[in-house]
Amino acid sequence: MHECSLGHTIRDYLSGQDIDETTYECFRQALARLLVEERGYPADRVRAKVELPYEVDGERSSRTMDLVVYDREDRPILVIIFCAGEIGTYERECVSAARLFPGGPVPLALATDSREASLLDSRTGDCLRRGMAAVPFWSDLLALTKDVARTPLTPERRAKETRIFHTYCGFLFGTCCQEGKCRV
Repeated sequence: MHECSLGHTIRDYLSGQDIDETTYECFRQALARLLVEERGYPADRVRAKVELPYEVDGERSSRTMDLVVYDREDRPILVIIFCAGEIGTYERECVSAARLFPGGPVPLALATDSREASLLDSRTGDCLRRGMAAVPFWSDLLALTKDVARTPLTPERRAKETRIFHTYCGFLFGTCCQEGKCRV
């Protein structure tokens, strides 16, 4: 299933603005509501549909991160990708996104289908927790990311990580729709 417009608008939970309703937007809205109402995240620290720009062989591309959480210093601390399918299939892409994200590497990444989740350490690639209980509370997220060193990737490592990420974007997200409707 790819993301496409449903032809009308809804009120965005985080911004209060009218936005295009898509096949995935209800999941983004539910995740944002979970973070704010159940896990205690300040709404202004959660941003939806944040672009991750990257370049391969001189060609610029980008992939939309469903949600990105920022700490009080406005540094990204958690990247969240909604996945329509087996979560384990998306874990490596999610880790790559966190490693490549501007202002990162972002310490933690979360792959979720809104029923299951994997909380991932972007430095090691290890899964720290599984299940929806893996979504940390705000105070726990701050504690988990407080002392994490943000060592920039070397140019060689960045190039390799970008190729890995691009492969996921190109094959899992970029080729299911000939008309370009997959990215709204």
